[in-house]
Amino acid sequence: MRTFLTSSVVLVSLLSGSGLAQGQRPRTSSDQSGNLAPGRAGDSQQSVPRTGPNPGGAPVETAPPNVPEFEPAFPGQTRAPAVETKTPFQVTEIASGFNKPWAIAFLPDRRMLVTEKPTGALYIVTPQGAKSPPVAGLPRVDGRGQGGLLDVELGPDYAKSQLIYWTYYEPREGGNGLAVARARLVDGAKPRVENVQVIFRMQPTLESTLHAGGRLVFTPDGKLFVTLGERSILPGRVQARDLKSHFGKIVRINPDGSVPKDNPFVGRKDARPEIWSLGHRNILSAALDSKNRLWEVEMGPRGGDELNLVQMGRDYGWPTIGYGEEYSGEPIHKVTQGPGMEQPVYYWDPVISPSGMTIYSGDLFPEWRENIFIGGLSSQALVRLVMKDDRVVGEERLLTEQNARIREVVQGPEGALYLLTDDSNGRLLKLTPR
Repeated sequence: MRTFLTSSVVLVSLLSGSGLAQGQRPRTSSDQSGNLAPGRAGDSQQSVPRTGPNPGGAPVETAPPNVPEFEPAFPGQTRAPAVETKTPFQVTEIASGFNKPWAIAFLPDRRMLVTEKPTGALYIVTPQGAKSPPVAGLPRVDGRGQGGLLDVELGPDYAKSQLIYWTYYEPREGGNGLAVARARLVDGAKPRVENVQVIFRMQPTLESTLHAGGRLVFTPDGKLFVTLGERSILPGRVQARDLKSHFGKIVRINPDGSVPKDNPFVGRKDARPEIWSLGHRNILSAALDSKNRLWEVEMGPRGGDELNLVQMGRDYGWPTIGYGEEYSGEPIHKVTQGPGMEQPVYYWDPVISPSGMTIYSGDLFPEWRENIFIGGLSSQALVRLVMKDDRVVGEERLLTEQNARIREVVQGPEGALYLLTDDSNGRLLKLTPR
């Protein structure tokens, strides 16, 4: 276990030649979802408590936008003023040697479940960094491209049931699709899962190694949000606003996979009843705030990563509206706004390539209360957003000295932030005050 001292003011070059990804800064997508339409911008009924002074000054981002002709729909929708964390902090490496790890979930005794994307392996890791053998009994995954074993969460009744839930690219005849499974975790020297049940399957099946989403978020009332992508290729993209398809949607189910009766499209013959919201691109980041509202950050194409406050039944517009362009530089959208389609709370151009997200509520960093933290892949940063009245009023890029793609960020039981780096020698890091 290694500890490195750092802060947002004094950045120290660390870990040169430590197996980190070399030159991996692809213009990948990020996660998208929508929330406030132009007419509803600044709705005070949905405000996040103020978290510190309203900063002013130059933004963090200095590179020119990919699509300069697209202007924000309201002031502060992009390039918020730069802020700096005042609390000195340290980064401790807990463990390494993971092959492109994707997600962290804490067991009641503070050990962690850690997933490995391409291999489909799930590990139990102690706070001191000791790793178990791979948990036996998980189903086979399609680990090509962006596929594999993705998120993992404990069931709401874990203390009684020992149930864990995970998402993965499921190999199928004719292609693949995201699936959600649950099983009982049997702990011990050789951990395993038993009684595996697949409780949700993305439909239709499509041959694609891209954009299946995969984040899980449980709500206090026991419901489960699952974020989905639109599979990137054109046959999938065109289904993002089609209610007969799961592509480009957030779905809401019960822990057994059944459909809650109060979902917005229940009873409609032209819609899948699991759907909660639509018009998303690819959502790898999602979290609840202190009011139990769902926020997500989704990947845009070349430009147009979005932060959205997700509301029941709303259409977030992809691919009809957005703030990016094709990777080739060709246009995707004629306009950035449209009737019946939500505006993002915030967007990035150039992109950060978001993956992983938490809204801080701990005591170790009082100045971070209610701030949003997002793992940045191409940006190789931990992105911090300061919020006021549901608007971004400050942005910071942390841990850039690590030269690492940040795949996951979660808040630990004691208030520390835990991170995973996206690499063939991926590391589990812990961020605490020093």
